[in-house]
Amino acid sequence: MRVSFLRAAVAALVVAAALAAPAYAQKTQISITTGGTGGVYYPLGGGMANILSKYIPGLNATAEVTGGSVDNLKLLGSGKSEVAFSMVDAAWDAAQGVDKFKDGKINARTLMVLYPNRMQVVTIEGTGINKLADLKGKRVSLGSAGSGTEIMALRVLEAVGIDAKKDLKQERLGVAESVGAIKDRKIDAFFWVGGVPTAAVTDLAATPGIKIKLIDHGEAVEGMNKKYGPLYVKGFIAPSSYQGMDKPVDNVDVWNILIASDKMSDQLAYDIVKTLMEKKPELVAVHKEAQNIDLKYQKIGSPLPYHPGARKYFEEQGIKF
Repeated sequence: MRVSFLRAAVAALVVAAALAAPAYAQKTQISITTGGTGGVYYPLGGGMANILSKYIPGLNATAEVTGGSVDNLKLLGSGKSEVAFSMVDAAWDAAQGVDKFKDGKINARTLMVLYPNRMQVVTIEGTGINKLADLKGKRVSLGSAGSGTEIMALRVLEAVGIDAKKDLKQERLGVAESVGAIKDRKIDAFFWVGGVPTAAVTDLAATPGIKIKLIDHGEAVEGMNKKYGPLYVKGFIAPSSYQGMDKPVDNVDVWNILIASDKMSDQLAYDIVKTLMEKKPELVAVHKEAQNIDLKYQKIGSPLPYHPGARKYFEEQGIKF
């Protein structure tokens, strides 16, 4: 009699656990498209993939290396990924079908607002570059092809009257490749948009015999917003961010968002957002930029509509859209 009671109790607990946790009858595979290995998107996306695979029964998530926001949006639009990182300016262009997305609009949906991406214009002592105007005639990487960095770098330069095609010797490198090139003196400076600190820039700053310099460029915000809409804000990078910095740097910030295909089910979107928000400490352990993933920042909104599943979760938490 006692054995039968215990079996019944165990069976009840199993049923209760199954009802309490989201589960998928068939194994569900999702791809999270991120960015280059030297930035923040990739390690943070890897952390998200591990958390989702660990806590959502039946779900297997993987993080993929890409060129960045533009690539991610196009992969999402073509059905080759289910979740992606993007900067809001690239997402806005995709929703409007302009610039890099003239071939067609991307019907993506916001899962959550993540953290502010910080434009970093990086050079080193000895290049003669102390301000944006000094970039003229220099070898400068504007970011990898298909990246949000490239879009934003071109807009910064345009806002201060620099013609990237005529005034610069352009390269199109990711942040890790840019760091390697500047160490080898193959370029003089590079643009990068990412969280602070970015691992690759940290590596450059710690290289013996090299002293990095970050160039002020906050002056570009007004012109950028006048032409492209209120997507950018003036920020600053603290001198404690990288070894060798001796003063704060005025810069341009743009928010990052996590997006999904509009074809994703409401339940899956809800489960992804709920799990990532509730397991935030595990994300912070991967990269400290995850500290900025917060309910209060969902109120600032996104250029893309929220996915109904994500909206449901945030409304349950008291967020009014």
